[in-house]
Amino acid sequence: MNIAITGLNNVDSPGPGVPVIRGIRESKEFTGKIIGLIYDSLEPGAYMKDVSDINYLIPYPSAGLDNLLERLKFINDKEKIDVIIPTLDSELYGFAKLSSKLEEMGIKTFLPTFDQLNFRAKDKLFDFAVKHNFKVPKNLLATSISDLYKLSDEITFPTVIKGIFYDAYIAHNFEEAVGAFHKISSKWGLPIIIQEFVKGQEYNVAALGDGNGDTVGAVAMKKLYITDKGKAWAGITINDPILIKLSDDIIKALNWKSGCELEFVKDEKSNEYYLLEINPRFPAWVYLAVAAGQNLPAALLNLAISKDQQKFTSYEIGKIFIRYSWDLITDIRKLEEITVKGELING
Repeated sequence: MNIAITGLNNVDSPGPGVPVIRGIRESKEFTGKIIGLIYDSLEPGAYMKDVSDINYLIPYPSAGLDNLLERLKFINDKEKIDVIIPTLDSELYGFAKLSSKLEEMGIKTFLPTFDQLNFRAKDKLFDFAVKHNFKVPKNLLATSISDLYKLSDEITFPTVIKGIFYDAYIAHNFEEAVGAFHKISSKWGLPIIIQEFVKGQEYNVAALGDGNGDTVGAVAMKKLYITDKGKAWAGITINDPILIKLSDDIIKALNWKSGCELEFVKDEKSNEYYLLEINPRFPAWVYLAVAAGQNLPAALLNLAISKDQQKFTSYEIGKIFIRYSWDLITDIRKLEEITVKGELING
């Protein structure tokens, strides 16, 4: 079986591709080939031993779906892809639109629908949460810098300035909010989300929905170390039935199909969980779930190929992940190969 996976950008804000591949490779049922789909010739996962077998450059989402489809057809002619697992927020809308055409090519996916992606989008999360009685910080939207100035009287500091796909900054005054607005909008576009700051401990849940309202598996993690970009750099699995039940309810409300990451903050005053984000793919820390006994990436693969997958009912508490950097040394000929030919055989 040949599986193509994106998100091998294992840098300071790592993609989920490498841990997803690690999970699939550790499945006793998998005996196949891993094809890395990369957007940049310097994505570290493409050069890491025992991650991908071969890698292909694909066009950025901004290049349009026609260019992506043509490239995937070329790769499929050579590799006969059985399943594609996209793992990045910004590409999921495109792959969701192409899913029927990929199916015609013999390529299976297990993706959220276009509507599901929209319902949980950062600019619509507040409305979704209110409708289904989930606690959520108040949100304001700014589609231009003039909107930000118009909303200045409604903003209480500190506040969180968030991009539509990635990045978030805590602003302690209006000047910092303006700076964060420009920084995020220049990189990820508009609108910009201005979210109420809820002080408390952050928790995340990696989960997998079957598309029929049921949760196949869910692992809760408490953040132990957070980077300046808000990324978990260390975390520990915890036993919290309330958090898992809340995650189940959210997945049911969405009829979520595919992997996801639910981000929460536990208000230090009320001791209640507030939903911060629903990320439409596995988190970069999903290998912690694998190590704790729930191989969610392998389970997603089973669902994609319509193979029976039992629900996970428990996981090991007290498992810790600590992310670290490692200098990977390779040869310039490999960089030349992927840059010139657009493909790189690993190992």
